[in-house]
Amino acid sequence: MPNADLPPASDLATHLARAGVADPRTFGDVMPPLHLSSNYTFASLAEPRRFDYTRSGNPTRALLLETLAQAEGAEGGVVTASGMAAVAVACRLFPAGHTLLTPIDGYGGTRRLLDALDRRGELRVVTTAASDDALVDAIRRHPSAAVWVETPTNPHLRVVDVARIARATHEHGGALVVDNTFLTPAGCRPIALGADLVVHSTTKAINGHSDVVGGAVLARREADAESLAWWANALGCTGSPFDAWLTLRGLRTLPLRLAAQERTALELAHWLEAHPAVRCVSYPGLPSHPGHTLASAQQASFGLIVTFELAGGMEGVRRLVERLRHFTLAESLGGVESLVCHPATMTHACLTEAQRSEAGVGPGLVRLSIGIEAASDLRADLEAALRTQPALSAREATPV
Repeated sequence: MPNADLPPASDLATHLARAGVADPRTFGDVMPPLHLSSNYTFASLAEPRRFDYTRSGNPTRALLLETLAQAEGAEGGVVTASGMAAVAVACRLFPAGHTLLTPIDGYGGTRRLLDALDRRGELRVVTTAASDDALVDAIRRHPSAAVWVETPTNPHLRVVDVARIARATHEHGGALVVDNTFLTPAGCRPIALGADLVVHSTTKAINGHSDVVGGAVLARREADAESLAWWANALGCTGSPFDAWLTLRGLRTLPLRLAAQERTALELAHWLEAHPAVRCVSYPGLPSHPGHTLASAQQASFGLIVTFELAGGMEGVRRLVERLRHFTLAESLGGVESLVCHPATMTHACLTEAQRSEAGVGPGLVRLSIGIEAASDLRADLEAALRTQPALSAREATPV
């Protein structure tokens, strides 16, 4: 089982459920109201109140930020209009031409932006092999470099040793950014493990209902939090009040949803691992996963994503998605509904064929986002869809 004694486990559910409830500054509302005003009065000439213009600050967005910051153990940060806006704002904290190290295994959209910043000379991006050893070696060879990691990674679910990478980064004068979208603060708290910045696409599990696009960056240090807020305001990429209100509503049930999704994900991962049409499965909750021991120690959840590779390749994936009924073919993840994704033609389609090959994103790779449907229904759906798949002649034991 994942570590149930990690910092977010004790009172996170209470914190999220009670965020902004019965605030005495309102009109007796049990739930905090939605503040849609685009601007606010000044107390008098040259005396602005806490909020003056919603791009710069808004009560609803501020409540979401405060809730997320406390959940992550951060000093502050910013709520943005999308997950990629959060990535872009985080990158602004590094000076022009600064070196940024990142493993090859990661979200295609992030890689696309980093490559573009590299081409413009705004950052010098150095990719490493998808292992902690390779990343630590690169950190030693590039003193003061920023480091960008996901844990687990998208789509292969490799578990990064955040504490080890943080120590190496700080020993060599750098800063560590962790994309915690897959696990959320209910599943992992990277700042407690040494991260300097935590990035989220709140579109995903934090909101949990596939009806909002948003992001957030949380900072360990107050100075970084202030810089993030300055850049987001200057760039005009802060989140809308209505999106913040919806995200906060979804956030209240995060621990309950994640626990249910994790249980089903683990059950399906075990079942898929034994299926003759499945070449290999990656899920940190499986004892066969190379990062299982580390995940058990640094995470409070194994997560809701299961990745596997079909023996039938691209045509096998086509037959699978055409027959699934309880998994919807769509990008994104973390909602209450289960999704099936083909990374090579969806989340990582923006990469070149060589980049996808280097990252191990092949034509037979499938990523499942597990929702809150009955596990028995999801398993029956997969079982029926997999009946048309060719069986392996010799089972491969290597995880994705």
